Amino acid sequence: MNPTRRTVLLAGAGAATALLPSWQAVAAPKAAASAPYASYWYPDSLPSGSPGTGITWRSLKAWRAADDTDLAFNAASVPLAARFTPTPANPTARAGQARIQSLVSFGPTASNPSQGSATADYYALTHWAYIDELVFWGGSSGEGLILAPNAPIVDAAHRHGVTVLGNIFLPPVAYGGQLQWTRDLVQKDSAGRYPLAAQLVAVAEAYGFDGWFVNAETGGGNAALGADMLGFMRELKSLARAKGQRVTWYDSMTVNGSVSWQGALNSQNQPFFEAADDMFVDFRWTASSLASSGQRADQLGRSRYELWAGVDVEANGWNKSVNWDAMVPTGSAHVVSVGFYRPEWTRNHLPEGRTPGDFHAADDRFWTGRSLDPSKPDGADSWRAPAVSVADRSTVTSVPFASSFNTGHGLRWYEDGKVTSQTPWNHLGLQDRLPSRRWVVRTEGERPSVTFDFADAWRGGSSVLVDGALDEPATVDLYATRLPVTGDTVVELTHRVDAGVVSVELAVATAEPGTPGGTPPYTYLPVNSAGGWQTVTVPLTGLTGTVRSLGVRLTATEGPVRWRLGALAVRGGHSPAPAAPAGLRITGASGGDLRFAWNATPGDVRHYTLHRLLPDGTRRFLGGTCQRAYFVGGLRPEQGEQAARFEVRAVGELYSSSAPVTVSHTW
Repeated sequence: MNPTRRTVLLAGAGAATALLPSWQAVAAPKAAASAPYASYWYPDSLPSGSPGTGITWRSLKAWRAADDTDLAFNAASVPLAARFTPTPANPTARAGQARIQSLVSFGPTASNPSQGSATADYYALTHWAYIDELVFWGGSSGEGLILAPNAPIVDAAHRHGVTVLGNIFLPPVAYGGQLQWTRDLVQKDSAGRYPLAAQLVAVAEAYGFDGWFVNAETGGGNAALGADMLGFMRELKSLARAKGQRVTWYDSMTVNGSVSWQGALNSQNQPFFEAADDMFVDFRWTASSLASSGQRADQLGRSRYELWAGVDVEANGWNKSVNWDAMVPTGSAHVVSVGFYRPEWTRNHLPEGRTPGDFHAADDRFWTGRSLDPSKPDGADSWRAPAVSVADRSTVTSVPFASSFNTGHGLRWYEDGKVTSQTPWNHLGLQDRLPSRRWVVRTEGERPSVTFDFADAWRGGSSVLVDGALDEPATVDLYATRLPVTGDTVVELTHRVDAGVVSVELAVATAEPGTPGGTPPYTYLPVNSAGGWQTVTVPLTGLTGTVRSLGVRLTATEGPVRWRLGALAVRGGHSPAPAAPAGLRITGASGGDLRFAWNATPGDVRHYTLHRLLPDGTRRFLGGTCQRAYFVGGLRPEQGEQAARFEVRAVGELYSSSAPVTVSHTW
């Protein structure tokens, strides 16, 4: 990889902090209630000198789960969901061929919060339906080289069926890389084993993510080091596979130990590909090198789609000139898969003052294409968005199912349509399972705008807003599903009409479209419509089998229309609220900085919420998490109180909350 692509990430602590200026790296307090951050390590030996402000140097070899005081905050809890592929949204989107890997830097290496932060300005990725593998990108010579993904990202990805890999980055010498760190990684013990391979697998298991991305770019090695790296990779893959984990190799080091990016699968890197589950092919590929790479993978008995052809979008996003036909031609079988390097450009290129709405508009353009409708790709668009080539997937396969269209960040926090916190926030672990096709609109008239909107919500931070003339009826596809229908299955919609007069119908299909891009054979069921938020229960009377698609049809009698969808749920019979958590306690306190912990609630829990009980009887939302530990900073006495009171509730799939468990903190 050309090092100039990495100057922000590699130039040490100061540059890494500058990557996301809203997150200033500050020295973590030494008290028991210090803020938890995502973990990062060097393989074994540490740099000379002292770490910069806000940086902690750690050795992976010395890591032990029992000694990891932040593990409760960093360990993901959502299991990897199974996915299915519905009939593709358009004729060129294919299943079973090219896949997408995404290398994303969500924050700086150091001081990257474990459980979100108080800003809505965040790369809240939502287009999981097109991604197979997410790499938690980062690392620098001045901070650490091995990164464990933080829990919110893993939880959100797993909810959508996407695997998440930690990153091992051995930087080029020009950016502070030391060959000793490579030797540390591949060191052997007296029995000839690779102890750091076992450590990496143990970290992934303890933290709940899915494996590692190995990127060895420190030059100066020789054939002996190359042989050690190959032995390390083979052992890492063997140990990882036994734990259900994966290993991806980056096309950098060759078998002779030197760093020489090939831009292809060839004899120089084939042994590393064979020692891994897949390989990211460096950006210098050509159409002929990808064609030969695919053929070589075939000859090895491996899938050619285990090769990710790198597409560097860090600087120019959808303005990048890409030879798409070399990877995902429209008229023949796909050649290899696609690896996006730094697609968080969709956030980073926007000017200061960007809003969540600005970000999602750009992100939709990147993943869906200029048409903003995956069923109607714009053939003149030079950017071949993933939705044009790759069939979307869904994890909505069981009842009960519910979504409040929460994207994992917001300007405020809402509960039942009311604001319970005015603080902007981000926490991807609270993200709902979101519609995979955004947005398919079927109308003979003017297409309305369909967006995630942050000006109001029923629950969380966002809702779906349909805004337009609606001069003809418009059907908005929401979810591809595999939900069994029984005699008591109902669908609940929480919605509101903000402008105009509109008739609302639930669109339900129990069969797939006959062809890619076809309209699901919807049955339309009436939904009551009035001003103000309302929740309407619609029985699936007369329907049998399996719900394959859910949507809404809007017909205006007076326009233009602004209609807001706050929540959708599918349930059968009675779904009890979860039991209350137990053992709520404050495990660390330093002034207004508090660490909370509690015991797991039995049964299915979507997440937990933490509120503060104020002296005037009101409740203030402090945060939510899928973990059983949470940190809150900067609290102060309110209204002359002598002790602050807090409560934690477990929240079920249908957003029903348990009884609270409470704890007090004396000021």
